[in-house]
Amino acid sequence: MGDIAVTTGIFLVAASFFAGFVDSIAGGGGLIQLPALLIGLPKTETVTVLGTNKLASVFGTATAAGLYRRQIKPEPKVLIAMALPAFIGSAAGASLASRIPTASMRPIVLILLIVVAIYTWVKPDLGKIEVLRHHSTRRVQIAAFSGIVIGFYDGIFGPGTGSFLMLVLVASLGYAFITASAIAKVVNVSTNLGALVIFGINGAIIWQIGLALGVANVLGAVIGARLAIRGGSTLVRKVFLLVTIALIFKVGIDTFQSF
Repeated sequence: MGDIAVTTGIFLVAASFFAGFVDSIAGGGGLIQLPALLIGLPKTETVTVLGTNKLASVFGTATAAGLYRRQIKPEPKVLIAMALPAFIGSAAGASLASRIPTASMRPIVLILLIVVAIYTWVKPDLGKIEVLRHHSTRRVQIAAFSGIVIGFYDGIFGPGTGSFLMLVLVASLGYAFITASAIAKVVNVSTNLGALVIFGINGAIIWQIGLALGVANVLGAVIGARLAIRGGSTLVRKVFLLVTIALIFKVGIDTFQSF
């Protein structure tokens, strides 16, 4: 993995494996992998770290999406309507990532994550069974709008993307957590690819490191996705809550340190 020390390489591979595992269940892999890259590559420009992180993540996310699709068949129109705008939004966000100060976004994201966690906590039956809301056309419209907005956010900043996708799919559209996770994985592949195109064009990717971490991410994703499929919506909901709470602490610490 280039000129990095062996111990740093082992640390990054382990982090990427665990990130793939967690992300494949309920999202939030960036909570582990991105900070690990920032620690392991302290002299690398942030935009290059972001690009390398996206490269590693896309392999694990795509693997998890494929495993989910074998077992769970969500509504194709909703899936496509959310994934395509998410790709466009993410590419647009990534193109602005180095120009807009993202520190100003942290307080808003922190508040939104707290709302997500509280809403999920106080509704224990949320997402246990699938009760679709709205008619088909309306679901497609909500999916498309949410896809482009969350995709843009993922390209420009990122933390909490999985939580926001899951909340829209479960609370707004009425999917069970396990189905929502399957849809979110496909959408997340789309956002990763959108951002990756922009980072790649700008040369902001360390390919050797990204590909090596991608292998570890895939291994973690395989184990996580299989566990999630066996555990169903109950397991996904628990991991989703844990990941969201961890994100609240991470974004909260970053927010207060920036003042």
